[in-house]
Amino acid sequence: MAARLVPSKRDEYLRLHRSVWPQVEKTITECGIRNFTIFELDGVLMAYYEYVGDDYDADQRAIAADPVTQRWWAETAPCQRPFREGSAEPNWEQFDEIWHRD
Repeated sequence: MAARLVPSKRDEYLRLHRSVWPQVEKTITECGIRNFTIFELDGVLMAYYEYVGDDYDADQRAIAADPVTQRWWAETAPCQRPFREGSAEPNWEQFDEIWHRD
């Protein structure tokens, strides 16, 4: 996953993420997601996670259907805009870690 933060809403995104995301943890853990980390560089967010489940599509549907996850998306979405990858591939190694959960 990659997204670009609206510059004026960076702090709001981080506040919302920290307040709602811990409630999402239960669902993503049950759906086989581990080591969820969000990185940022120049307003671009990148999420990394490990999937240890058996049915990725079914688990993704369960996550999408979860009301708490829907709330997280609804609250944080106004702080983001779609990330359109350009011709230059970002150097992910330069990104700063801004959130991590085992």
